[in-house]
Amino acid sequence: MTISVAVIGAGMAGKAHAAAYRVAPTLYQSTLPPMRYKAIADINAELGAATARRYGYEEAVTDWRAIAEDPDIDVVSVVIANSLHLEVVRGLLDAGKHVLCEKPLSDTLEAGREMARLAREASTVARIGLTYRRTPGVAAIQRWIADGTLGRPLHFSGRYWCDYACSPDASMTWRYRGPMGSGALADVGSHLTYIAEFLGGPVKAVSGGAMSTVIPERPLPLGATVGHERAAVSEETARVENDDYAKFTAHLRDCDASLEVSRVAAGYPNGLNFEVFCENGAASFHQDTPSQVRLYLHDDHPATNGYRTVNLGSDHPYVQGGLPMDVAGVGFGQNEGFAYQARAFLEEVAGFPEEDSLPRNATFDDGLRNMEILEAVARSAEFNGKKVTP
Repeated sequence: MTISVAVIGAGMAGKAHAAAYRVAPTLYQSTLPPMRYKAIADINAELGAATARRYGYEEAVTDWRAIAEDPDIDVVSVVIANSLHLEVVRGLLDAGKHVLCEKPLSDTLEAGREMARLAREASTVARIGLTYRRTPGVAAIQRWIADGTLGRPLHFSGRYWCDYACSPDASMTWRYRGPMGSGALADVGSHLTYIAEFLGGPVKAVSGGAMSTVIPERPLPLGATVGHERAAVSEETARVENDDYAKFTAHLRDCDASLEVSRVAAGYPNGLNFEVFCENGAASFHQDTPSQVRLYLHDDHPATNGYRTVNLGSDHPYVQGGLPMDVAGVGFGQNEGFAYQARAFLEEVAGFPEEDSLPRNATFDDGLRNMEILEAVARSAEFNGKKVTP
């Protein structure tokens, strides 16, 4: 058995998927079947070709249908604009491909529901990547909650602050189009929401929703844009349709969570931070120091109690045997999360028993649930913070 891989989308996250498939067989023991890195697809021919060369894929194509029609391709990552997910995923599943789709699942609930239905009826594996659940620090905190070290969560406080949109000169892209709730809330709030559920249990309701657009217009780019890169712009502008900032309270099974997201937080290129306060102590994670977490336990001596810094290493999830240097103090970050995600997906496609694999990737139903929560936040904001059940 050989697994042949393709990636649709050669932008920032597309490169992360392309690289992750290259790294995945080198994680842990070499138990995966032989891999073939077949194609990168992107409407920008130059970008697609450059990404294929960089990561050693055999070819670049400009139409995703070439991927769907290629009988040699088994596994496909879909890493394109949210509004395109339904059409592309439908075509890939109809063609018998295994599909790993980036979050959020789609741009509308209607499309998300249809994608979830397609996945349930498919003969192949369809999964969505919720990458931060595989961050060793986040997974370690979840383990400490589950095994009783920290015990039941009492309060979760999280924020995801980014600055990619803080300049009014940042050019107009697809990220700034769509209804309120499809901006910062969908982009980074989706991550923060599933992390809160990962640690505190399912969301039962949301309240206190509030959203704002603080930069109402943006200049149109003169050429193609990639990811969050700055581009040359024209004097013509277009209206920003969705949210730059959002906040809400999520009422989880085990506790309440206060959540805040922004794409205009100057000085925070990728600022995911949270604290969870529990029966037996507390823990916090900061994206700028991803190889560490902070831990506090009530059984510390009163004279010396307080947060301690834990350097993540081979005693913590995903690290032991998964990295070339799997010892505490050797840094790692978000890119490794994509590699763990790819490895888990390839193990499932290859038919590895679940008990002998990394935790499975989330289902499309999980992705739809994430969208339903964010839609409830948008409705809460529309009705001045009213409590809404997803």
